[in-house]
Amino acid sequence: MSEATILSIGEAMVELSKIDSQGHWKVGIAGDTLNTAWYLRRLLPSDWHVSYFTRVGTGEFSQMMVDFLNSEGVGTEHVGRDDHREIGLYAISLHDGERSFSYWRENSAARLLAEDTAALTNAVSSAEIAYLSGITVAILPDEGRATLIQAMREARAKGTRVIFDPNLRPRLWPDTRIMCDRIEAVAAEANLILPSFDDESEYFGDTDPDATIARYLKLGTGQVIVKAGGGAIHFGGDQGAGVIDDLKRMNPVDTTSAGDSFNAGFLAAQIQQADIETAIRAGHQLSGRVIMHHGALVPEAVEALQ
Repeated sequence: MSEATILSIGEAMVELSKIDSQGHWKVGIAGDTLNTAWYLRRLLPSDWHVSYFTRVGTGEFSQMMVDFLNSEGVGTEHVGRDDHREIGLYAISLHDGERSFSYWRENSAARLLAEDTAALTNAVSSAEIAYLSGITVAILPDEGRATLIQAMREARAKGTRVIFDPNLRPRLWPDTRIMCDRIEAVAAEANLILPSFDDESEYFGDTDPDATIARYLKLGTGQVIVKAGGGAIHFGGDQGAGVIDDLKRMNPVDTTSAGDSFNAGFLAAQIQQADIETAIRAGHQLSGRVIMHHGALVPEAVEALQ
């Protein structure tokens, strides 16, 4: 039996995370859509192929990323190479469990991931599921962003399920008006939107999660799941509507990858035929375990579920 493919699209980066108070740092590979791909690979059965679409350089750190994905079972057949640019880098700083980031990504090769139109179109249209985020959209130049939107539109029309986490990061955009406009342009091509209410409220002015749901449904998406930082999760669309308000709240050690792991837990459960409420609970359960550890990728969190 042939494998089904879920394609995650975005920017992988070298991650520096502090491991103690003595100034020691750990070097890893992470990035929002890569994090979700990594968790999906550990959660999904072997008849699903998890692949990553990005662009990297030819140097040591770029090869480190490719080697890492290969070692973790995430496909690299859609990783393009750039002779003139390299992989980006970021460092995580933590205060009371909340993280902040310092980035070195202006010349990242991933900013040109949509330059090869044919490669992007073919990769997306051949996948059963295509997953991307607002960061994927934000790092691209206008031409690349238009190429990405067109690829999603064509793929969805042919049956690919397009899944989008808006993951709003205003510092990556010229201004918030442009950010909101471009995010909604991509959301209009998606089957499923996975926004976080705090962001949607701040930048779109949504008064409550139901307003977020209504806005995205009006754009043409099929289903919306509104995350709330561990609080009640609202959902609405063609798979059902409701509120799950009995989720256990955690005091996080590190919120890095909280949303990325939620998305993976939710999608993996849905792929394995869980109903929408069960899938939401699966996403919350995984995310709740991830935030009790440092770093974006937490093997112990997945192992505890198995």
